[in-house]
Amino acid sequence: MPLTSDEAQKACAPPPPETEGFFFQQTMLRIKDPKRSLDFYSRVMGMSLLHQWDFPDMEFTLYFMGFEKPEDIPTDPKERAKFCFSRKATLELTHNYGTENEEKEVYHNGNSDPKGFGHIGVVVPDVYKACERFEQLGVSFIKKPDGGKMKGLAFIQDPDGYWIEILNPKF
Repeated sequence: MPLTSDEAQKACAPPPPETEGFFFQQTMLRIKDPKRSLDFYSRVMGMSLLHQWDFPDMEFTLYFMGFEKPEDIPTDPKERAKFCFSRKATLELTHNYGTENEEKEVYHNGNSDPKGFGHIGVVVPDVYKACERFEQLGVSFIKKPDGGKMKGLAFIQDPDGYWIEILNPKF
């Protein structure tokens, strides 16, 4: 059974003063093919590459994506890193070398058994217009805006099968 609103409020402690200044900075998703994922998150979703870190000795690269204007991203590497980690709600795409050569899916998206991670959410000005565009771009849908019981929001999939909720808070 779900908690009542009152029970949920009582289960939450007030934020301790020591946590002032904390904020949600990133969600990490493992990706199979960086070319496909970077194209999707930039061209389809409108995100910019904030920073890239290569770790060739450990055979992985990190690509940080965010909804920032490219002209606002510093070019100096140290300033760019500071900028990247000062943004809220970025996406860290982690590419482990060699996965792009695998024929089958490499990562679990969390929505099949055993379930775990579910989705990320992206706010758009108009869910229906965004979904028309996604459809024209050949994006895979889990749920279209008028499908299912919840109207006015959609779920699409990225190249690795991760779900992205498309919503507008002014429903």
